[in-house]
Amino acid sequence: MTATVPAPPVAPPVERRGGRLYALDGLRLIAALMVALYHYGGRNGEIATAWGASPRHTFPRLSTAFAYGCLGVQIFFVISGFVICMSGWGRPLRSFSASRAARLYPAYWVAVLLVTLVFALPWVTYRSVPLSDTLVNLTMLQQPVGARRVLGVCWTLWAEVRFYALFALFVVLPGATRARVVLFCAVWTLAAVVTTAGHVESLRVVTMPEHAPFFIGGIGLYLVHRYGHSALSWGIVATSFLVGQHYAVAGLWHPPGTHFFSYRSPSVIIAVLALGYAAVALVATGRARWARWRWLPLAGALTYPFYLVHEHLGWVVVGALHRGLGLPSYAVLGLTTGLMLGLAWVLHVAVERRLTPVLRRALDR
Repeated sequence: MTATVPAPPVAPPVERRGGRLYALDGLRLIAALMVALYHYGGRNGEIATAWGASPRHTFPRLSTAFAYGCLGVQIFFVISGFVICMSGWGRPLRSFSASRAARLYPAYWVAVLLVTLVFALPWVTYRSVPLSDTLVNLTMLQQPVGARRVLGVCWTLWAEVRFYALFALFVVLPGATRARVVLFCAVWTLAAVVTTAGHVESLRVVTMPEHAPFFIGGIGLYLVHRYGHSALSWGIVATSFLVGQHYAVAGLWHPPGTHFFSYRSPSVIIAVLALGYAAVALVATGRARWARWRWLPLAGALTYPFYLVHEHLGWVVVGALHRGLGLPSYAVLGLTTGLMLGLAWVLHVAVERRLTPVLRRALDR
């Protein structure tokens, strides 16, 4: 009788834990600059008042390229999925929630007050929102309650907050594991597409079909980073990209027409998103370790305050430099971006470095 030799146990996947991912800081700033170029030269609206003409006439050669800068938001969401999964792993709910609130609110409060004060100046042509709506804006809940937004970009923060809440409830609270994160990605993807297929508008607030794939893609890339290559992790990434590009094209594409500011090609939309995914994938797989320049952490730190203030205060600066001083449009574009980065540095040093640790400690007690 032949004895059966038991099969050796299958070793669990090895977790990778490295230091700071410098390249990710650089990608965040690139995404923010993409959005800034879109706001300054890739659309009409208030920025046309600042330039004194449509950006299509101000930047006749580049305005069409700038119009694709809005895709920086989707790339932001991919990066956010990666970072939130990384920062929430192994942390208690209280610590995770305190960290997220302390990260978001101090610079946001100051940006809301700063834009309100600047718009209240008598020589500024833009008008502040009503006081009641401004007060609601301080909660970051202005969109669900129907108040006017002080910061145009804050709609993305509302998407981020909902992502944080879902991840905290279904992953951080019970404890992050690989299986639980995979299940979270699968269930959220299914819920998002079912919401679209069933036209269940009341669920769109929770499932966020047009944003969910990009957060999920970032989570899948973090699984690649933490556990290495696997068909399951790359399957999450691939599915998120395939679904996400559909929502992006559906939301941004329109037939060519003279009454539109610009025409976005579906192929270019898909290509920009693919480049964003590929860039984060290089970080996830460790192929961007060579990018370790000392200024990259500062670039990452400036991204959030720059994102908050660049649009509305940029209108004022563009108008003052271009129509007020008569500077050339391309010089104004560079100077405005530089001034907004300088203001972001002031907010980071004077507000975030001082208030973020205080708020985190207060909430984490």
